Amino acid sequence: MTTSLTRRRAIAASAALLAAARAATPRGAFAQGSTATEVKKAVLGYIALTDSAPLIIAREKGLFAKYGLPEVEVSKQASWGATRDNLVLGGERGGIDGAHILTPLPYLMTAGRVTQNNQPVPMVITARLNTNGQALSVAEKHKALKPTIDASGLKRALNAESKVAMTFRGGTHDLWIRYWLAAAGIDPDKDVQTIVVPPPQMVANMKVGTMDAFCVGEPWNDQLVNQKIGFSAAVTGELWQDHPEKSLGLRADWVEKNPNAAVALTAAVIEAARWCDEPANKQEMCSIIGKRAWFNVPVADILQRSLGNIDYGDGRKVEGSPLLMKFFRDHASYPFQSHELWFLTEDIRWGVLPEGTDTKALIAQVNREQVWRQAAERAGVKPGETPSGTSRGRETFFDGKVFDPEDPAAYLASLAIKKTAGA
Repeated sequence: MTTSLTRRRAIAASAALLAAARAATPRGAFAQGSTATEVKKAVLGYIALTDSAPLIIAREKGLFAKYGLPEVEVSKQASWGATRDNLVLGGERGGIDGAHILTPLPYLMTAGRVTQNNQPVPMVITARLNTNGQALSVAEKHKALKPTIDASGLKRALNAESKVAMTFRGGTHDLWIRYWLAAAGIDPDKDVQTIVVPPPQMVANMKVGTMDAFCVGEPWNDQLVNQKIGFSAAVTGELWQDHPEKSLGLRADWVEKNPNAAVALTAAVIEAARWCDEPANKQEMCSIIGKRAWFNVPVADILQRSLGNIDYGDGRKVEGSPLLMKFFRDHASYPFQSHELWFLTEDIRWGVLPEGTDTKALIAQVNREQVWRQAAERAGVKPGETPSGTSRGRETFFDGKVFDPEDPAAYLASLAIKKTAGA
């Protein structure tokens, strides 16, 4: 009887302790514990481009800390080549764990196409950072030729010595300027020289007369116009409306070691992207990223195109263009697998990736759209704001070409200028 009484007292005491613990613990704390981040720190790279804003805003507004990562660093990179090299090193060896990055670059690194000794460095993409927001800029000396999204006027001026610049071989800007030239019958591998120039150096290089055209993200195209050194023939949204651009790329081993932190990091970036898309926040966003600590660029060079006000610099002006940079709305933040396939198909077109590349397997390895969905839920995104599938379907370009993700080979076959077999 004594043993039974003692047992009952022990059970009652345990129940009382459990009730007290529940009363003292906020509701949901047990569930929250399962999403606790494995680390408090990550080092992310960025280049001084407006589409890096979600990373900078997440840092400035304390959003990384909000999701359990108070020690995240956002570190300026000199070029996309430097970004790649620091990703190869990794955060544990003095490099970076992830970055604001050209969407094709994680694929090229994973495939070992742009790394030393062709050594694969597995990468993943957990979010898109933006759509639109780049431009095709031309030197002032070619203004009389009146190139627009139709570049055919430049055929009379460009030759094998002409230099057109992009930011990284096989990257987004390389693909936009190649598409634009090729659509006008200008072979970017034979009729001109394509050169690599880091984004912040584009305007300075145009100023000294070393190149005829370039493709880069903002704010450098608008700065070129403001300094009256050149003009925008077109913004890239004219080439392909709401096209994908930069991504949040992370080392695959970092994500595998820190799955909760990867979701938390992505959630912070998603929340920042939503903030950046609010018209009421544009002035503050541009003031923040323009600071010396981040871009060291006048707000006047960043703001207008962020609002959709485009002064092309050749007499054309557009107010409130729908082709402005988008960070979240219209599914801008979601990494559609169909868009990854277009980038890989174009890199095959230009010989950056070999024909026969298993694009399906590569996308399955790199694209982590499921992390985006988990992160979006953490960030309070309603189900109605998330895409129902992984494809945005058929995409139509300014020259009438159609990319069907169900048949990329047909798209490739439809292109007259390319480096693939039979070209």
